[in-house]
Amino acid sequence: MIDNLQLNAEGRLKHFLSIEGLPKSLLTEILDIAESFVGIGDHQIKKVPLLRGKTIVNLFFENSTRTRTTFELAAKRLSADVLSMSISTSSTSKGESLLDTIRNLEAMFVDMFVVRHAISGAAHFIAQQTAPHISVINAGDGQHAHPTQAMLDMFTIRQIKKDFSTIRVAIIGDILHSRVARSQIQALNTLGAAEVRVIAPKTLLPAHVESLGVNVSHNLTEGLKDIDVIIMLRLQKERMTSALLPSESEYFKCFGLTEAKLKLAKPDAIVMHPGPINRGVEIDSKVADGPQSVILKQVSNGIAIRMAIMALAMQKQGIN
Repeated sequence: MIDNLQLNAEGRLKHFLSIEGLPKSLLTEILDIAESFVGIGDHQIKKVPLLRGKTIVNLFFENSTRTRTTFELAAKRLSADVLSMSISTSSTSKGESLLDTIRNLEAMFVDMFVVRHAISGAAHFIAQQTAPHISVINAGDGQHAHPTQAMLDMFTIRQIKKDFSTIRVAIIGDILHSRVARSQIQALNTLGAAEVRVIAPKTLLPAHVESLGVNVSHNLTEGLKDIDVIIMLRLQKERMTSALLPSESEYFKCFGLTEAKLKLAKPDAIVMHPGPINRGVEIDSKVADGPQSVILKQVSNGIAIRMAIMALAMQKQGIN
């Protein structure tokens, strides 16, 4: 299903709410523009003037140090003015509606909202309600989508593996509660990955998960065969409403990634994790900090990807 809300009349990016329905050409354009921003962090002056004079508001209704920080840095490196709202101390905690909050911020002549919310569809709702000149970026909504995280993961994979059409990717862990996994699967399939495989106990997989375009395995030992990219997910205990697992130690025994299990994948397989990491639950520290881990590279790439998405949504095409 194509979400026309995300594109303007010319088919250009207006809002970035979900990977679903976006064409391969647009995802590739985001990756290419991000490439032009990668080296900015090494410059003496870590800024480009693309969004000078623009005002970006970070609306984080959920805590997230990593995502919030990289969005702030990305906006500042584009020379935008940035306002990061502490929702717990804002008027919404006093009973003001989400729509009233948006209307009041619009009256302050903002240009973009970066939204993180516990309710699925919150970013779409805001995009439908905002003034025509305002762009909305989804920084994670409920269990629905986390498109910028998926794109920084795609960027990291492309940097190392180059060609999506030749790689097999395994996403391991709590698929059921993961908005990141949904966005990753959509992005990998759109970009033409050879195979997307999910590995998890049955209790941590959504119903009819195969319809997302994945192959399913319930055995980590078997599932890691011929894998080029391993993406580990944390157990999202805050979203679990019942006991879906016997214990964390039993989960680690069956689905935790150790050095021995990593050897079952291809020798040059890379290990990824969107964070935060639960060491000793889904991944061993020796793997998380080991030579095949690109977890910190993902964090660094988050700045370049978010710069690219914000610039593209405001019709700025990057730097030469």
